[in-house]
Amino acid sequence: MNTTGKLIVIIIAAIAGFLPCACQPSVSEAPLFVIREGGKCGYIDVTGEVVINPQFDWAVPFSEGLAGVKIGDWETGKWGYIDRTGQYVINPQFDDAWSFTEGLAVVRIGARGTGKCGYIDRTGQYVINPQFDLAGSFTEGLARVRIGDEYGFIDRTGHYVINPQFDWAEDFSEGLARVKIGDWDTRKEGYIDRTGQIVINPAFDEAWPFSEGLALVRIGDWRTGKWGYIDKTGQFAIRPQFDCACGFSEGLASVTIRDSDTQEWMWGCIDKTGTYVISPQFDGAFSFSEGLALVRTGGKYGYIERTGQLVINPQFDWAKDFSDSLARVRIGDRETGKQGYIDRTGRFVWGPANWPEPIIW
Repeated sequence: MNTTGKLIVIIIAAIAGFLPCACQPSVSEAPLFVIREGGKCGYIDVTGEVVINPQFDWAVPFSEGLAGVKIGDWETGKWGYIDRTGQYVINPQFDDAWSFTEGLAVVRIGARGTGKCGYIDRTGQYVINPQFDLAGSFTEGLARVRIGDEYGFIDRTGHYVINPQFDWAEDFSEGLARVKIGDWDTRKEGYIDRTGQIVINPAFDEAWPFSEGLALVRIGDWRTGKWGYIDKTGQFAIRPQFDCACGFSEGLASVTIRDSDTQEWMWGCIDKTGTYVISPQFDGAFSFSEGLALVRTGGKYGYIERTGQLVINPQFDWAKDFSDSLARVRIGDRETGKQGYIDRTGRFVWGPANWPEPIIW
């Protein structure tokens, strides 16, 4: 067989999944989770085994193979980045640092409020020099930045694609970004496309990013206003009727209507037609993630499946969504309680252990 023939066979085998490298996550891609023990942060794998010993003063989850870690106190410490072996790839030198997205990470040099933000690559070299008063991570090829009081969007070279002009802006999601026009008291929110053109007029008192084709918006003030869902033409797909709500995730959204007599908030879940799939019955409900949703009842947190059936009974004083098959939970109060990670059966794979420090992620 000639060289060309061999190459074709290799490509076909890779596409079909016959080669080990094809369509199979490598061990190095397995998720890692932040832990805090003895006042220091480290990382465990999904089985609960410590793979990077606690040694950092702060740490955030891995993203694109690197994780931001901090050495020193909250005010004067410096941030750098480690790889999955715990070795520094970028030495601590930044006053603040964000996770890598689309190959770049936001970092800040200088104090909050006066420092400047720029973007580095995975070697720690500046791709876009620090110059912005505030900067967001790249999503869909663009990043929001603020100069003075106005927000715009840049590309990966640092050039403005959308000049600073908005009183507030959020990251792009599904091709649209929400923007705010006006001051805090009179502002209205709408959506722009990637050229900066307003495609949904600022007509909402609050708006959230598009998710699964719909965006959560509010008409009226935060006390008495109602929440509904619009499509990408700006038309209501589900009319404003809820006193509070979450965006759509995995085809469902958590919503609540406050009882006019008891003033109690009872949460349930609707589908994209606005029909209840899970009837209002919880004191609190959050978005579905990996097939489970966090709920609160009787002052405790647990998890339900898509039918509304409890699969992990409410027993935690605080909890987060499932991510990469584990969820972080706490038993006890924020200052003295113990935190750990549970699996989908509710079993602790790590902890619970003392974790008194303020939660920053």
